[in-house]
Amino acid sequence: MSATAPPISGRELSNPPSDGISNLRFSNHTDHLLVSSWDKSVRLYDASANILRGEFMHGGPVLDCCFHDDSSGFSASADNTVRRIVFGTGKGDILGKHDAPVRCIEYSYAAGQVISGSWDKTLKCWDPRGATGQERTLVGTYPQPERVYSLSLVGNRLVVATAGRHVNVYDLRNMSQPEQRRESSLKYQTRCVRCYPNGTGFALSSVEGRVAMEFFDLSEAGQSKKYAFKCHRKSEAGRDTVYPVNAIAFHPIYGTFATGGCDGFVNVWDGNNKKRLYQYSKYPSSIAALSFSRDGRLLAVASSYTYEEGDKPHEPDAVFVRSINEVEVKPKPKVYTTPA
Repeated sequence: MSATAPPISGRELSNPPSDGISNLRFSNHTDHLLVSSWDKSVRLYDASANILRGEFMHGGPVLDCCFHDDSSGFSASADNTVRRIVFGTGKGDILGKHDAPVRCIEYSYAAGQVISGSWDKTLKCWDPRGATGQERTLVGTYPQPERVYSLSLVGNRLVVATAGRHVNVYDLRNMSQPEQRRESSLKYQTRCVRCYPNGTGFALSSVEGRVAMEFFDLSEAGQSKKYAFKCHRKSEAGRDTVYPVNAIAFHPIYGTFATGGCDGFVNVWDGNNKKRLYQYSKYPSSIAALSFSRDGRLLAVASSYTYEEGDKPHEPDAVFVRSINEVEVKPKPKVYTTPA
C-alpha cells in the first residue's frame, strides 16, 4: 500500500470524543458531521478536511444529535434537556425538558419542528422559532407505550420505536394519535429504526442479530412484501454468537443500506433483491452509529464500544470516514438466464 492510500477502514477523524459515541450525522448540505457522545459533548467536524469546527458541552451524556442547518443543531441529553446548539456563536439554549433522559432527537424540515423521544415514555414536539421559554416552544406532548429507543422521519411520517417492541407511526400533520400502532416483527428488543428514503416503509434492527424490512401499506399486497433476515453473527465450532445491530443507514442515491453491529462489521445490503452487496473489513470496536453523506460519497462509522459485555478494556472510541466506491452500494442488476 502506498503512503498516500487511505487506511482500509477509512480516514480516522482527529480530536474524537473521549467516551462512547452515541450518534453521528452528516449535514444535508455539506460534508459537515455532527457527533454526540457520553463525554457530554456534541462536536461539529468538517469530515472532508478532517477539522474539528466546534464543540459544545452539556450537563450530562449526550444520547443523540441532529442538524438544523449547516452550523447549528439540536441535542438530546441524559440531563433530561433538549438543546439548540449554534456553533457559529458558541451559544446554546434549552428548548425544554423531559422527565427522564432524552434518547432521540429529529428535526423535521417539513413541519419546521424538533421531535424528541425520552425514557419518560413521551414524545415531544418543539417549535425552535418560538420565543425562549419552554411553554412557548413546546407544541405538544404525546404519551408512548414505553420508553422511546429510536426515531426516524421521512417526509411527514414519523416512526417511533419503544421498549416492549412497540412501533408507532405518526403523520406529523396530525399528532393527536398514531396513524398505525404496530408491534416489531422481531422477537427481541429494538435497537434502531430508519425509514426508507422513498417513504414506503422502514427497517428495524434488534439486539439479536436481525433486521426487519417493514412497509406502511397495510393492504395484504403491501404486507406480503415484508421480511426479516439474520446478520451480524458468527459460527465457530458449532456455536453461534449473535450480536446486536446498533445502526442502520440508507444510501441517499441507491436506497441500499448499511448495518453496523457489535461484531465490529459494517455490511451493505440491497433490500429489494435481498442480497448482501459488501462487507467492510472489521473495525476496532462495536459499530455504534453510521451515516452516509448527502451525496452518498462518504460513510461515517463510529467505532465505539457499546458496553454489551459490561465494563472491560476496549479500543479507543473513534470516527472513521470512508470514501464509498459505487460497486459497494449500487444494486447489481438481476441476471436472467435464457433457456437453451
